[in-house]
Amino acid sequence: MSGCSELSLRELPMESWMSHLPCALWDTPLYHLAIPGSHNAVTYCLDMNDRSPVDPMQPDMLQKLDKYMKPLIRPFVYKWAITQEFTIKQQLDCGVRYCDLRIAHRPNDHSTDLYFYHGVYTTLTVETVLTEIKEWLDAHPKEVVILSFSHFLGLNQELHVRLLTNIRDTFASKLCPKTEVLTLRNLWALGCQVIVSYEHSISSSHGDLWPHIPYWWANKCRAEALIEEFEARKQHGRPGGFFVTGINLTEDLKYICTHPTESLKDLVMSTYPALLGWVREQTPGPRAGSLNIIAGDFITESHFAPTVVTLNEKLLKWSS
Repeated sequence: MSGCSELSLRELPMESWMSHLPCALWDTPLYHLAIPGSHNAVTYCLDMNDRSPVDPMQPDMLQKLDKYMKPLIRPFVYKWAITQEFTIKQQLDCGVRYCDLRIAHRPNDHSTDLYFYHGVYTTLTVETVLTEIKEWLDAHPKEVVILSFSHFLGLNQELHVRLLTNIRDTFASKLCPKTEVLTLRNLWALGCQVIVSYEHSISSSHGDLWPHIPYWWANKCRAEALIEEFEARKQHGRPGGFFVTGINLTEDLKYICTHPTESLKDLVMSTYPALLGWVREQTPGPRAGSLNIIAGDFITESHFAPTVVTLNEKLLKWSS
């Protein structure tokens, strides 16, 4: 397709970048495209009410400190647990097409309501957020989202069944079956807009649940160390289907204690120039060392999404 390589994908409207991709990419599998993702997508509505418990995945020490020194400890929990400040619709408007959704049932909650969690639980239910995503998709019929449900906390079999029913009732015919070819051209023809990845053995027996998507997590609090870790992983090649490279930094207790006035956002924003510099050097596609979904924190606060989407220009150069 002549002229494709001249197009700057950075100029695409981020709320509808998929529908504006040049037709040379319509038959490229989604797992070979560069796709912006949101790490811990629903932490913008964490429950700031001190009666909300700290999630039991937190270290024992933190749980004890929170129990006996709550007024002192809670501000630290909030500052380091919030990874996104904008709503799910705003993130989608900014170009995000992969959402990392961590599901929980609150302890001592006699209802069947499910929430998201990271440090503490959210005030918004899963049902509310899925409805918001569905409404956004109705308004953007050629955009496709990948929803990764994982880290299930406190869910029994009955709650899993309830969650799956909620997913199906909400998205209905928008759900993409596992048998389908994952190209934009095919998904548009079918009217499919939602790929659900489900990190549970139950996914293998359901035709509309895709398996867990591998997430490369470096567990580093310095950009240089994170980049070094990913460069080492790239030497071993990429997974066959979807996979996520998480450029999200991870603070440890030592870092938090030595930076008492900082927050996760301070850490992330100070390292974004270096991280996005590395992202610009990456290439999507099927080759060894290529990347696919790139997920980050505070993705609306930088040029994160346009930087990731622009990587697809490299695929155009190959196909032109």
